[in-house]
Amino acid sequence: MSPSSYRSKQWTNDFKQLMDQLEHIDSDHLKSSNHAAYELIHQENKLRLFRYLPLDVPQKNTPILCVYALINRPYILDIVPERSLVLRLLKQGYPVYLVDWGYPDASDCLTSLNDYINGLLYRCVQQVKRHSDVQKIDLLGICQGGVFSLCYTALHPNCIRQLITLVTPVDFQIKENTVEQWGKNAFIDQEPSHHNIPGQALTLLFKTLKPFQLNREKYRKLDQLIHDKKQLNFFLKMEKWINDSPDLAGKAADEFGRSFYQKNQLHLKTLRLGDVAVLLENIRCPVLNIYATYDHIVAPQSSAALQQHISPKLYQEFKLEGGHIGAFINKATQQVLVNRVDAWLSAVN
Repeated sequence: MSPSSYRSKQWTNDFKQLMDQLEHIDSDHLKSSNHAAYELIHQENKLRLFRYLPLDVPQKNTPILCVYALINRPYILDIVPERSLVLRLLKQGYPVYLVDWGYPDASDCLTSLNDYINGLLYRCVQQVKRHSDVQKIDLLGICQGGVFSLCYTALHPNCIRQLITLVTPVDFQIKENTVEQWGKNAFIDQEPSHHNIPGQALTLLFKTLKPFQLNREKYRKLDQLIHDKKQLNFFLKMEKWINDSPDLAGKAADEFGRSFYQKNQLHLKTLRLGDVAVLLENIRCPVLNIYATYDHIVAPQSSAALQQHISPKLYQEFKLEGGHIGAFINKATQQVLVNRVDAWLSAVN
């Protein structure tokens, strides 16, 4: 038997074994964990804005609004209790709010970046301010949500007290980064299209970045998880999250690809939203920029480029030992992250 035939047979046997084992999993494994309790405080089209209910601990005065990317779903921030970034923040006494962009459909194909940032995100910030009875809030932007948060804060500097960016790209043309090269070349010689981009297509694309780890390798380890309900529950929830990718609104996706990846306008100071220049130098609040050393989606150099735009008196950066998602769901790294954020927010006060 040739090596390739042997590997194929081994894979088939492993997969059959996995299916046999999964058939005997108790349905309790698939039930939702006890996520942090929340309430809906605002809804607009597909968007929903949630407020997490406070725990019985001394409360901080200023709320944190968490802004995740349009790609994938924000429940990764509260995936299971023992890996919940939201829960760790609540335990520190922070009032936590979360933007859920929802699932765009064909009726949203003409939604623009300006609609997202100066429309939906702007109104979410206003809702949080009213709900918390404060003049300014803290903003935590993650990945593309960090890009949106940077743009928003540059355009509306009087609304944000402190800004935290996590695994957020700023320089979109790092040659060594595969994602940024994809984005740069995806729109060359193509006419603008406002058709929505299927979420599943993006899922498959991102899986090719780590084809072995994100496909066969993780399933080979499942036989070790079958008898560990907590670990298996986390594995299944991550599988659901990885494959739960909303479609991207066509116009916004096209604008993001061309303006950020292809033309690098945010970093080059040529970006405009609603005919207004988006200059990161206009950010007047303290900024904590956190990036991951082994991030295969957002290169550390891409995130660190933010220091070129923010006053040294306002800017701090922090390097986490981890990957793009592990930076905020790995238990050890997450604790380091929350400790750093808490210390920084407290010191700025």
